[in-house]
Amino acid sequence: MEQKNLTMPTAFILMGVTRQHELQLPLFCLFFSIYMITVVGNLGMVILTQVDPHLHTPMYFFIKHLAFIDLGNSTVICPKMLVNFVVDANIISYYACATQLAFFLMFIISEFFILSAMAYDRYVAICNPLLYNVIMSPRLCLLLVGIPYLYSTFQALLFTIKIFTLPFCGSNIINHFYCDDVPLVPMLCSDSQEIELLIILFSAFNLISSLLVVLLSYTLILLAICRMNSAEGRKKAFSTCGSHLTVVVVFYGSLLFMYLQPKSTHSFETDKMASVFYTLVIPMLNPLIYSLRNKEVKNALYRVFKNQCKLCM
Repeated sequence: MEQKNLTMPTAFILMGVTRQHELQLPLFCLFFSIYMITVVGNLGMVILTQVDPHLHTPMYFFIKHLAFIDLGNSTVICPKMLVNFVVDANIISYYACATQLAFFLMFIISEFFILSAMAYDRYVAICNPLLYNVIMSPRLCLLLVGIPYLYSTFQALLFTIKIFTLPFCGSNIINHFYCDDVPLVPMLCSDSQEIELLIILFSAFNLISSLLVVLLSYTLILLAICRMNSAEGRKKAFSTCGSHLTVVVVFYGSLLFMYLQPKSTHSFETDKMASVFYTLVIPMLNPLIYSLRNKEVKNALYRVFKNQCKLCM
């Protein structure tokens, strides 16, 4: 019987977004621009919601954490990817790969449940406006943010430890532009059925449970809006949850596109394109959606710039 070559690689080679050499420079410029907009937008949102007292509300508390998660998710992946566009050997060390996987899982799983917490917040604001400040207390807000962080950290460590404590076989080439669990698992020497089952179960739970909360919240919101007699009230209610609904549709739409593809057309290449969207493009779009569609954010920006100008004079 042929023995498998059990190895503990010191580094992995990332295949990247594309193998076409002529696209490396244009893609570097594109993703560098995306990352700069992401950093400015999300970091600006975190700072703005922190320094402006008018934005010290539950809704902006969740927006601040969403911006932090988007910034973290993009930063874990994009700088290394940009380096790989410049150098010929797209190498990532063994421990850097494990670290990237852990932080990527932590941030992406947190985003599921932060979005569902934001949906619940919008439900309370529209369906129970008189009790909003009582229900959405600082303690509940901390719980709705803290629990996703703890849960996502547990899951990230679980998968990272399980994958990186097992030996790898043969090739050390990862068919992706970052270290993800899906392309890493087939490279393991030992039976990976347990890890594959855990990935499927946890991924299904994360997606379905968070999406159910979002769908239930917006179903109740829609019913409440339909019962409103005032057209002005309905318009205000729609504007209140419009930005979040846009973010939810874009985020879950890209994930469902990836998971619900027929097996005949499913491939790592389409997964990579979907991954580019929800790891790099969505973190750039989210702060733009919340700033361009939100008068309170625009007013807060105006107040901050106005105060800074007074200090400079």
